[in-house]
Amino acid sequence: MTALLPEGFRDTLPPFADAAAAVEARVLAAAASHGYERTDPPLAEFADGLGSRLKDGGLRNAVRFVDPVSQRTMAIRPDLTAQIARIAATRMAHHPRPVRLSYAGSVLKLRGDALNPSREMRQLGCELIGLDSIAAAREVVTVAVDALEAAGATGITIDFTLPDLVDTLAPVLPVADVDALRERLDAKDAGGVAALAPAYLPLIAAAGPFPQALERLQAFDTTGILASRIAGLADIVDALGDRVQLTLDPTERHGFEYQTWLGFSLFVAGATREVGRGGTYRVMREDGAEEMATGFTLYADGLGGSASHERRRLFLPYATPAAEGARMRAAGWVTVAALEPGDTPEAQLCTHILDAGVARPLGA
Repeated sequence: MTALLPEGFRDTLPPFADAAAAVEARVLAAAASHGYERTDPPLAEFADGLGSRLKDGGLRNAVRFVDPVSQRTMAIRPDLTAQIARIAATRMAHHPRPVRLSYAGSVLKLRGDALNPSREMRQLGCELIGLDSIAAAREVVTVAVDALEAAGATGITIDFTLPDLVDTLAPVLPVADVDALRERLDAKDAGGVAALAPAYLPLIAAAGPFPQALERLQAFDTTGILASRIAGLADIVDALGDRVQLTLDPTERHGFEYQTWLGFSLFVAGATREVGRGGTYRVMREDGAEEMATGFTLYADGLGGSASHERRRLFLPYATPAAEGARMRAAGWVTVAALEPGDTPEAQLCTHILDAGVARPLGA
C-alpha cells in the first residue's frame, strides 16, 4: 500500500514526463518570442491576500493550512492567474504598461470534479496587464494559438463568448432578474428566457460557427449597443485567418464569471475537453484603482496528446570511449552507456546502438 496516492493525484512516468516538459518549454518559448517574460510565484500565500484576487469563492477549492512561522492561515494556489495579477499590481506596479508576463507551475485544488478529477495540475499561460483594447485582445489570442501550435496541437478550435453581454444590454432591454436571465441563457433554456425576457430569445440562436453566429448577433443588435464588441470580435478573427476553426456562443458564462467583455475557450484535436481558456478581466491595484488585463491559461494535462512519447535512445556499448559519447550527444542523440559488460540496448530501452561510430537502428 506504500505506492497508493490520494484521490486526484498521479505520478507521471517516463517518457511522458519528458514529453510534457518539452511541450511546456515550447509553449513558453512561443510566449517569449512575443515579449512575454517568465515569472514564478510561490506555491502558497497568505489565504486572505490570495482570496482577495481570486474570483468570487475561489478559496472554497483551495487547500489551506496554518503557517507554523506566522501562525496565519495560508493557501496553496488553486489558480496561478491571481498571483500574476498580484505581481503586476505590487512588485511590478512601477513597470510601464502594458506588462507582459508568462508563467508555468503546479496548482492544487481541494477536490476535483466529474469532468476533471485531477486535483494537482500544471498551468501555463500569459497575461497582458494594463491595456484594454482590441489590439491587446488580438495579440493574446494570437499568442495562445502560436503556443498551441508550438506544442504540436492540431485541429485547434476557439469558442468566443461575451461574458458581460446581459449587463451591457440591460440599459436598452431592461429585465427584472438579471442573474436569473444569465443562468437561463447560459443553460440555453429557451422556455425560461421567454418567461423572463422574451426580447433576449434571439441570443440563444446566435451561437454556432462564427460567421453565421456573428451575423445573427448583428441582426439582434438593432440599437448598436454591441457594435464595438462585434467589431472587436471580427478584428480578432481576421488576424487569425484560416489557422483555426472558430465558433461563437455569446451567452456562455460558465467558467467566465470574472471576465469582462471577451472570453474564449481553446480546444484541440484528440483532447476530450477544453485545453485552455482566456479573456479580459480587471486587476485591483494597491491604491484601490482597477486596470484591465487580458490573458489565457493552458492546462498542460490536456496537451498530453500533442506530445510525442516516442523514445529515441542510443546505446553505447561497454567501454565506449567518452569522447565518442560526447560526439553523439553533440549531434543531438540521447545516449545511454552500458555500465557493465553484459548490458544490452533492449534492457536500457534503446532504439539504436553505436556501431563503429555510427548510430544504427536495432534489428537493422
